[in-house]
Amino acid sequence: MGARVVVTGLGVITPLGQSKDQLWTSLCNGKSGVSRITAFDTTDHEVLIAGEVKDFEPGKWFDKKLERRLDRFAQFALASSILAVEDSGIDFDKTDRNKAGAIIGTGIGGILEIEAQHTVLLQKGPSRVSPFMIPKLMANAAPAHIAIKFGIHAANFSVITACASGAHAIVEAVRVIQKGEANVMIAGGTEATISSLCVSAFNNMKALSTRNDNPHSASRPFDKDRDGFVISEGAGIIILEELEMAKKRNAYIYAEVLGFAMSDDAYHIAAPHPNGEGAYVAMKNALKESKLNPEQISYINAHATSTPMGDEVEVDTIKRVFDGNIKNLSISSTKSMLGHSLGAAGGIETAICALIIDNNVMPPTINYETPDPNCNGVDFVPNEAKEKKIQNVMSNSFGFGGHNVSIVLGKFR
Repeated sequence: MGARVVVTGLGVITPLGQSKDQLWTSLCNGKSGVSRITAFDTTDHEVLIAGEVKDFEPGKWFDKKLERRLDRFAQFALASSILAVEDSGIDFDKTDRNKAGAIIGTGIGGILEIEAQHTVLLQKGPSRVSPFMIPKLMANAAPAHIAIKFGIHAANFSVITACASGAHAIVEAVRVIQKGEANVMIAGGTEATISSLCVSAFNNMKALSTRNDNPHSASRPFDKDRDGFVISEGAGIIILEELEMAKKRNAYIYAEVLGFAMSDDAYHIAAPHPNGEGAYVAMKNALKESKLNPEQISYINAHATSTPMGDEVEVDTIKRVFDGNIKNLSISSTKSMLGHSLGAAGGIETAICALIIDNNVMPPTINYETPDPNCNGVDFVPNEAKEKKIQNVMSNSFGFGGHNVSIVLGKFR
């Protein structure tokens, strides 16, 4: 497998806080970050709710000039990376910058900039379209600005696989370290798609919850009355480090990356395979690479977005993979509190899994009120966090296009 890779830093910007401590406390208290949309005028919209990052102040992280040149998704990524680097204690002045890189996933990239400049084009004409539009909207702006910020020269690119983007980015970053091309990688996902166009498009696919009367209860994975996901935004960035480098600088280690696997359903561009074939392959192979038996996994952070079909297929697939161990396994969906941040989800949820291992506490699946007979026989950690001795966890991320990623983290031994 190559070098051992550990997680030594966490940085998050989410609807539940702009630090790992704020996020963790909110999750453990079962708090929802879903509320009425303020990002745009929702008149004439059927969906009025989202998981917005409130009170985000780019000026805390970078100057006005840079702020104007970054789309919101890249602002989130850069701010989260700064937090993660600070948390890790890495001093790049004392690190080989040729052996440090950044890989960041995003499902859609700079859609807010595209919308804004299209409006300029229609209202003011082609001569007024911003010359900064292209470098703002491109998905690779996120890792590129991170490299510029820290002066790091190793592998640097973006991954775009819809809702699996953040997880894919982490997997690719681990591979870079395992191959010896880097000692430290900044990796994760970012997204900012709460706009009139995006919300309309997802809603017209019949993907979103329309439970506008009670935003906090709208995202309800595994619950019988779930009616779609709640669109969200944010970023989750982790610092991945080659073990010997981490030990040499006496870094705090949250968890070790034990294994991962990727697959595709090869079935439908937006719907999951009804038998979960691709997800099964990802989970099964992630266990195999981790050299773990099913009974050695204590907890799964499910992809579970609160869609009728998606949650059911994932539960059925987990039952197939874990079989006799299902009664000892706990599964929760932190999207019940955060909403679904698309390409950022895998990064945020991997960071959450590192905190779960570090704290031996499992955040709940909130809004679990009416058990679904098609999603049963499983501990969904309903409504309240639970303490549990955690050794190894799995994080699932599945995306439109049939993309599947399963990552296994373990307590560092």
